[in-house]
Amino acid sequence: MPDEIGSYEAKTKLPEILRRVEAGEAFTITNRGKPIADVIPSRTSERLKAEAAIANILKAKRHKLSDAERDELKNSGRK
Repeated sequence: MPDEIGSYEAKTKLPEILRRVEAGEAFTITNRGKPIADVIPSRTSERLKAEAAIANILKAKRHKLSDAERDELKNSGRK
């Protein structure tokens, strides 16, 4: 259940509310106790994060290590 916040408080604390929404919280804005709007995290940011992760995986798959690079990485891990 989203936290309820009055319209005046939402107006005066908008930057703080947006930071909290970005962190995953949700709010219902009320006007005189009547629910008016829901402020929820955008699904777009989640999609963009997923697309970036997929792109990084595909980029890593395309990069082939030479035998020398592989041996250097293997030896650098042994201390």
